[in-house]
Amino acid sequence: MTAKKRIAAMIMTTLCLGILAACESNETKEAQPATEVPTAIATEQPNETDTAVESTEPGPNEPEMSDEPYTVLAQELRVPWVIAFHEDIVYISEREGNIVKVDGAQMTRQSVHLKKSVQGVGEGGFLGFVLSPDFAQSKTAYAYHTYEEKGRLLNRVVLLEQSGDQWNEMETLLEGIPGAANHDGGRMAFGPDKQLYVTTGDAQQRELAQDINSLAGKILRMTPSGGIPEDNPFPDSYVYSYGHRNPQGLVWNDEGILYNTEHGPSGNPGGHDEINIIEAGGNYGWPAIYGDSTAKGMIAPIYHTGEEAIAPSGATIDAGNRMLIATLVGSALYRYDPATQEMIVVFEGEGRLRDVKIKDGRVYVITNNTDGRGTPKENDDRLLLLQDLNE
Repeated sequence: MTAKKRIAAMIMTTLCLGILAACESNETKEAQPATEVPTAIATEQPNETDTAVESTEPGPNEPEMSDEPYTVLAQELRVPWVIAFHEDIVYISEREGNIVKVDGAQMTRQSVHLKKSVQGVGEGGFLGFVLSPDFAQSKTAYAYHTYEEKGRLLNRVVLLEQSGDQWNEMETLLEGIPGAANHDGGRMAFGPDKQLYVTTGDAQQRELAQDINSLAGKILRMTPSGGIPEDNPFPDSYVYSYGHRNPQGLVWNDEGILYNTEHGPSGNPGGHDEINIIEAGGNYGWPAIYGDSTAKGMIAPIYHTGEEAIAPSGATIDAGNRMLIATLVGSALYRYDPATQEMIVVFEGEGRLRDVKIKDGRVYVITNNTDGRGTPKENDDRLLLLQDLNE
């Protein structure tokens, strides 16, 4: 073979090997599953009045990508309690008295200035938080928090206004709600009727749940300005329903039916956590009845957990008109179908879950492992965007 032919052969061999390598590389890339990139990664700032910091490169404290069925949107939250949305911005209340704003790749811890100090004792603290329906224009929101007065723990409902990176109390709407180290309720939501609903616990004084003149152990209903609606079931009273132990979930389905989730009795027997359909003026029985027990004039739950405790907290409604329920003791996200009475776990493995929301068909949850009862993972607590609930 001449030198020219040998050179030509070598060139052809090199070209073929290159083509084969390129083909193998493409097949390998196609075989690898796509990895979703977080839409926002949050880092905690060094002090209470944090400033916004945009994440541009992965830092040492940022969550690593994994094969888990979620994306981490925010981390190092301090005992978070509520998820609230304004367009694509997420607001999260923290029990120590802050509001965290997650906007794209930025996380800002915003201070809250109240006329009475937050008392984060036991299950109390800065709990419920809901944006005003006209938040885009008014920049106002409603909050529920524990405070101390004359040696007593109490709870109050206030109107806040956002100003830059802080929130200021504008008006006290209702206070003197009995409080305690446990059983403070705290969920807030606007109903289809544009009225504000608020859950309260029995403040560890179970007899108050049956006392119509007490605000403990109730679901309250008020106007956005803090007044008593004329069509409330009891004259001149905020009380909408009573006989509740510690209700922490409040949600309406597409047909306007109001559901609540509620913690059942502790101790032995324990469990009997409830799901109820809430009716105006209804008596839900605590402490006289729970579980399968019944009594005249009292409404039994549509579902209870038996002797298993899951401690249901925040709830929402999915596209199938089923409830998604974040649980604390249960350490999972449950799905309850009122039509079939089926209650199943659809997400677990990240510890205690405090709240769940759906926006644009996507499910968001916050963990609650830093509340003194959980086992925190690295970078807890976190806001998670779930990828697949095994529909």
